[in-house]
Amino acid sequence: MSTPVPPPEGEVATPAPRVTTRGKRRARRRRRHTVAKVLVATLVVLGLVTGLSVTYLYRSLSGNLTVLDIEDSLVGERPEKVEVAGPQEPLNVLVMGSDTREGENNIDGLTGDGERSDTTLLLHFSADRERAYGVSIPRDSMVNRPQCKNEDGETTPAADYQMWNVAYQVGGPACTIQQFESLTGIRLDHFVVVDFTGFQDMVDAVGGVEVCIPETIDDREHGMYLEAGTRKLEGIQALNYVRQRYALSGGSDVGRMKRQQAFIASMVNTVLSSGTLARPDRLLNFLQAATESLTLDEGLGDLWKIAKLGYEFRGIGLDQVQFMTIPIEVDPNDPNRLVWTEDADDVWNKLKNDEPLSRRLATDVITAGSVPGASGSEEPAAGGSDTGSQGGGSGSGDGPGVPTASDEALAAAGLCT
Repeated sequence: MSTPVPPPEGEVATPAPRVTTRGKRRARRRRRHTVAKVLVATLVVLGLVTGLSVTYLYRSLSGNLTVLDIEDSLVGERPEKVEVAGPQEPLNVLVMGSDTREGENNIDGLTGDGERSDTTLLLHFSADRERAYGVSIPRDSMVNRPQCKNEDGETTPAADYQMWNVAYQVGGPACTIQQFESLTGIRLDHFVVVDFTGFQDMVDAVGGVEVCIPETIDDREHGMYLEAGTRKLEGIQALNYVRQRYALSGGSDVGRMKRQQAFIASMVNTVLSSGTLARPDRLLNFLQAATESLTLDEGLGDLWKIAKLGYEFRGIGLDQVQFMTIPIEVDPNDPNRLVWTEDADDVWNKLKNDEPLSRRLATDVITAGSVPGASGSEEPAAGGSDTGSQGGGSGSGDGPGVPTASDEALAAAGLCT
């Protein structure tokens, strides 16, 4: 067999036709958890660093992807995408998870009445390809849910004052997408659903992810015992760590989200570190686990498109990949629930118009270049910059630089300060 010839510089190769009896798997609905940026970045990096042909990657990994067409499940008009100046279009990707507690996913002994969205994260990539935001939405946020269709094509009526994650329970990804767009005015370009088992496999594939634990966690009843200090988590420990809300964070879902943001930031740093890039076996295992775990829309369900997207974002420094939570406050009607503040509208409007967030709006930010409390981590091998080079602080004010999470927010999330 002849070796594929790389395309001329500046051009994108066209994949050779596949002769196979097995097409991409398609599903009306699939479950579970987090990670888009890592996959996008590593697909191209793997091809460039290891010298493996893109054709090989396409053939061996494309069949792992599950593609979900939700167009027939969307009800009514969707918001128009705002035209902005830039060499490319800004991209908005909604990442969804699930708190299903079936089988191995039941780590805390709780039971539920259906599948709900455990984690919802908007990934916004700027048109100039110089910054990226990951904005978490608390599942306990009280919102007005629009009319949407369930997985059987039956219409679910609109309802006021509903928890955010109920939309996923009544209508899956399509209903959550419709809810997001109706509340924010942001037109989504893509969506990704990641399952918990796959998340664990991705962590294991790169040899674990480093975290800093300020105090020993002893919750052996739920399979969790972690001594204080900086360490790498693998396997079920990593999964328990990002899902747990009672042994950590005082039962706070907001604290758990901050801990998940720090973990994802550390994973991005690990995947792009020299120690991982120098290990083709780790990269291949990571991509295998990632592609087997993802359910995507048709626009992203093709590795060529993902690879092209990853190449476009090759210049983003890790300190410009910022994770935050949408501005919230305690619901005055229920101390166990949350509501978005007026600042939340400002955040969504800024992102809709592809404008950078001010320090006042981007509070308690965690970046992929500076993971809370981590020590001894390797310098990013590509696309990264020195951690903390953009400045620090608690995120107050409107000055330049990347704001960082306050000590209070980190401590509340069970993270080192």
